[in-house]
Order: sequence, then structure tokens, then C-alpha cells
Amino acid sequence: MPTADTPRKVLLVYPQYPDTFWSYRRALRFIGRKASLPPMGLLTVAALLPKSWDLRFVDANFTPLRDEDLRWADLVFISAMTVQKESAHEIIGRCKARGVKVVAGGPLFTALSAEFPEVDHLVLDEAELSLPPFLADLEAGSLQRIYRSEGWADLSTTPIPAWDLIDLKKYATMSVQYSRGCPFDCEFCDITVLYGRAPRTKPAANVLAELDALYERGWRGAVFFVDDNFIGNKRTLKADLMPKLIGWMQAHRHPFNFLTQVSINLAGDDELIELMVDAGFDMVFVGIETPDEQSLIECGKMQNTRSDMLADVHKLHSAGLQVQAGFIVGFDSDKLDIFGRISRFINESGIVASMVGLLNAPPNTRLYKRLLSENRILKGISGSNTDFSINFLPRMDKSALVEGYRRIIHDIYRPEAYYSRVRAFLRHYNPRNRFNGGRFSLAHARGFLLSVWRLGIRKGVRRHYWRLFLWTLFRRPRLIPYAITMAIYGDHFMKHFGIVAE
Repeated sequence: MPTADTPRKVLLVYPQYPDTFWSYRRALRFIGRKASLPPMGLLTVAALLPKSWDLRFVDANFTPLRDEDLRWADLVFISAMTVQKESAHEIIGRCKARGVKVVAGGPLFTALSAEFPEVDHLVLDEAELSLPPFLADLEAGSLQRIYRSEGWADLSTTPIPAWDLIDLKKYATMSVQYSRGCPFDCEFCDITVLYGRAPRTKPAANVLAELDALYERGWRGAVFFVDDNFIGNKRTLKADLMPKLIGWMQAHRHPFNFLTQVSINLAGDDELIELMVDAGFDMVFVGIETPDEQSLIECGKMQNTRSDMLADVHKLHSAGLQVQAGFIVGFDSDKLDIFGRISRFINESGIVASMVGLLNAPPNTRLYKRLLSENRILKGISGSNTDFSINFLPRMDKSALVEGYRRIIHDIYRPEAYYSRVRAFLRHYNPRNRFNGGRFSLAHARGFLLSVWRLGIRKGVRRHYWRLFLWTLFRRPRLIPYAITMAIYGDHFMKHFGIVAE
């Protein structure tokens, strides 16, 4: 039996995303990129494998999986999110037809392992803990089907992702990670199930080493801190990472701009806002969920009840942090007026990229367990946030809920409302503009010229496009790049929801 150190041929495959709200598939065409983000988790797994192994990587979002790749491979490693389930099934089926053994892990397989009986080996939970026993058993010739871990990984042991396996230029944004876990325990969220409530952090030196790796490979541009809640451990963040990150960015002349996910209580911490903006953060995703206090209490999102969230959003915009946000309808406490309330909040807030979804109950969450005890669970979830499906019996009449949801989408993504919201955002937004790398890149020039042709000349939204352009030119001229970017985003959102024809 060959040992784990014997050269092996491993094919790492990342399944295809369907067309979703966050895929930005249509927007990516404007800048000539193929996907929004690389699969950082799968590339981290690649870095944990023996150095003597021969690795290949296929991102099925833009590279066809070839039969010759499967013939070459001794093992296929696959990782995926729930929304990639259909593509994952198709890829695994092809592997089995070719007689190639499949090793699967990541959020999809950890949450829904029972749906993949054909997978040879499931390496679940956090790879830093569950992969070494798999490799040891592989060497000993005593492989098991399922590998799970107890406790939580020490993130200081997490290696730098194997960036050498991918072409960075295919992606719009790169990824790093500082922490896992979230101190909050929202009823509908599976983050605490997967990663715990005590946020674990990497040493600042490890994070800077990841940035060094991207910088040395020539990356200049957006970097996404993929943390579940970047500010979950404020004390360590302020004392350790932020001062060093600011110093690193200054020493390298601000080659990146950062975005991440945070809770709304960031708005109450002026010191942390200033540190993040100084470090180069210019965008944050916030789970606002709903303006209804009873629904927030119902789902355990108490942090959202302690301030005026509309004022919080305006404060973050004024500080130079663009807010993207998630909203949910379908809570038991929701009344029929919730649809208009959410639409008004979004349009008044200037949150341009507002993802509104029907409530669903992911497996193993507190919500799922409660609904299961009430005999209200209907089926599994798709993993898409905006696909008009719901996996449980809601308190509100289901047809009224779905129709109200459709009304919100129309109210916020019809061209008049969307472009008005962009102007509302631009009125408040005050970016620092410290990012130097690639400011006048070919991708940006291509994006602008294509926006003029596709949005400003062809039929569709050209009246709204030119009105926004001229308004920005005369009132906030330095924000022209943001106006164009958001017009491009709008093209994706409106076509994704079928509000504007393809």
C-alpha cells in the first residue's frame, strides 16, 4: 500500500454556482473576470496535503471538468457550499462513473452528508482537525468513510492557501481569513453550529503572511476577509490585528481595499470604525434582517434592537464604509405590513446591494430544531437566499408571504427605485480613497466603456444611467467610479430578478 508521502495525483474540484444574487455573473462580464471569489477553503485543504503529492485544480464556474482530468486523478477532493449542491452531485456522479474515489468536505457536506451516500470519504467539520486522521489512515491502509472532529481548530496552524494552483486574474476579489465563529446566536444561522460562539482568531503575523502571499503574486485590488463576524472579538482585533494591518498597508502603499462581514454594533464603536477605515476597509456586509423589533427578538438578534439601524447605516456610509445588507421575511412575528416596511427601510437607507430572502431553516440550527418539534419542516434548503422557496410551514399564509416578497423585490430593484437609492448612498458616502494599486486598470476602463454601451446607449435603463452619471458628475464628481460600479451591479440585480430583460 503506498504511503501518504508517496506521490499521488489529486484533483481538487470546486462545483459551479447557479446564477444567484451574489454571483454577480452579469457584472463580472463588464470587467472580464470569470468568478467573484476563489474557493479559499479548498485551497487551504490543498496546502494541508503532503508536499510530494501532485495537485491540479478545476473551478467548474469557468473551467470544464474534462474526462482526461478524471483519468489522471487518483483521488478527487471536492468542497462546496449548499447552493452548489446540484453541481456537486453532477461532479460526484462523473467521478463514480470513472471509478475515481471522492473525498468531500466543507459546509455542504458537513450539513447534508446524508444526501451524499455515493461519496467514498467524508472529511467534515474543520480540515485542520479532521484531515490529518484521514491522511494517517490513508497511509496505514485503513480508511474510514466519515471523519469528524471534536472541539475547534487552532487557527494559528492554518496554512496559507495554495494560491499557486489558480490564476488570480480570473477572479474579481481575493480572500483571507482572520477569525471563525460569532458571539451571537441568531436562531436561523448555522455559523455557530459550524464554528462556535467563541470567535477564534489567527495571530496578526499569520494574516499578514497571507497578504504577503497575495501581494507577491501580483494581486492588487479587493480582498475579502471571509470571517463570519469580523468584529466578533473586538478586544483582540483592536489590540493585535488592526495596528499591524494599518502598518502593513502603509508600508506597501495601500495595494488592497478590504471588505468583510460585521454586526450592526460596529456603528457604536467609533474607534473601531476609524481603525478599519485607516486599514483600507471600504465595504461591510451587515445582517439587518428586519426593521420589526418583535421579529428580531423572536430570532434572537438582540444586537439589532439596541440602536436606530437606519441612523447606523448612514453613519457607516459617512465614515467611508459602504453597507451591503441582508433582510429576511417569514418570521412568525411578521405581519402583512412588513413588506412595505422593509422596502421603505432599504430605499431610505441607501443600501444599494440589499439581499432580501425568505426565511429558511438550515439543518441543525435552533430554528430547524424548533420547527421540527412543531412538525413544520417541509423539505431541505436550496442554499440560495433569493429563490422564492421556503422549507417550513410559515405562520403567515404562504401565498401572501411569497407575493409580499415578490413585491419587495420589485419595489427595490425596479430602475427608478434602484437608481434613486444609489444617489441616496452617494449623498452620504465619504470614501478615503487610499487604494493605489490598479486605480486606472484596464479592467476598470473596460467596465466603464461597456457600461456606456450596454447601459447608456442600448435600450433599457439608459435614461436612469445618464441621469445618475450627470448627477454624480456635478454633485459628487470624485464618486463617478462608484456610480458606474453600482449601475453595473444594478444591471445584474435587475436581470437576475427578471425586472429588466436580458
